[in-house]
Amino acid sequence: MTYTPENAVVIGEVKPARHPGLLEVVRCKLRAKRYSLRTEQAYLGWIRRFILANGRRHPREMGGPEVEAFLSSLAVVGGVSASTQNQALSALLFLYREVLLVELPWMETVLRAKRSRRLPTVLSHSEVRQLLSMMSGRPWLMASLLYGTGMRLMECLRLRVKDVDFARNEILIRNGKGAKDRRTMLPRTLEEPLRREIERARVLHVRDLAEGFGETPLPDALARKYPNASKDFGWQFVFPSDQRSVNPRTGRTHRHHVDDAVLSRAIKRAREQAGIDKLVSAHTLRHTFATHLLESGYDIRTIQELLGHKDVATTQIYTHVLNRGGRGVRSPLDSG
Repeated sequence: MTYTPENAVVIGEVKPARHPGLLEVVRCKLRAKRYSLRTEQAYLGWIRRFILANGRRHPREMGGPEVEAFLSSLAVVGGVSASTQNQALSALLFLYREVLLVELPWMETVLRAKRSRRLPTVLSHSEVRQLLSMMSGRPWLMASLLYGTGMRLMECLRLRVKDVDFARNEILIRNGKGAKDRRTMLPRTLEEPLRREIERARVLHVRDLAEGFGETPLPDALARKYPNASKDFGWQFVFPSDQRSVNPRTGRTHRHHVDDAVLSRAIKRAREQAGIDKLVSAHTLRHTFATHLLESGYDIRTIQELLGHKDVATTQIYTHVLNRGGRGVRSPLDSG
């Protein structure tokens, strides 16, 4: 038999193990440190672009000048925002510090781009009513939850059945930003629509089980600790996707949550139909939630807890939206 790498094992030789590529090593490190799938995809994309921009040289052969030149080109040529530029820097810092284990004395001279401090877009009460009146079905319910609870978009999409407590009228938000859990209220006006949505999820789950599926992705190592939990209805998503899909990390077929683009498109369409000229996104509803609570006289610390902000200074931006900050003065034109 003629020797080839493909039949090496057949003729009694052991094929040498394939060494994982750099990006594969980065991916493994990101998963070991529990980074989200979106962050993983973003970091890998930036590292790949950095290598290609430098003629496919290995990062060990490069340093501060190459990093600075790459970041500068993003801003000058690419015209990216400060937050995008900082994300690229974070990806390269992760590569050098966590993967290559390289000392980075030159990184002290690489400055992060200064992010602009902009006031968030906030809708009025009438604008919220107009926007929601142009929506229906699941997009209406998800948008109503964002405005009625202050949840972030992905917190809403990743909501599990077991974390909706109708008896206590509250929702438990697990693994929010900063890997923190918190509680928020369940608006009474959404109780019945939410019950119907959960019943819809139950019907899909029963059908999946009958067809040999029905597993849902579980956080961390719970799948190993509780082997049957992935098929328990309590762990299913409140807003499941209409189609089953393959989990890119496990290779198993699940019914994941609905794609965030579904709600984004629905909000854009509703904004146009309602004739609202402001730029409105799913996050705008969260900003509006906080501002309207502040207008109603709720304590800023309470709002901070509901939003899951680490620092109250982040929440204080809504006082500026209300013009209640240190310079919240009355115009002389409006005086007596």
